[in-house]
Amino acid sequence: MAVQDHVALAEIELCGDLIIAASAAHEDRLSLESIDEVLKVAEERDASGG
Repeated sequence: MAVQDHVALAEIELCGDLIIAASAAHEDRLSLESIDEVLKVAEERDASGG
């Protein structure tokens, strides 16, 4: 159960980060690149060697 709580909290934090980024954006929608930046997708990819 603790693992699920940890995962749920991480998902909530990511959603919050996306909401903050979307509210600060000048355009109507976040670009895929902006979403990747907020979610740190490239950093994860670099860290895993992919």
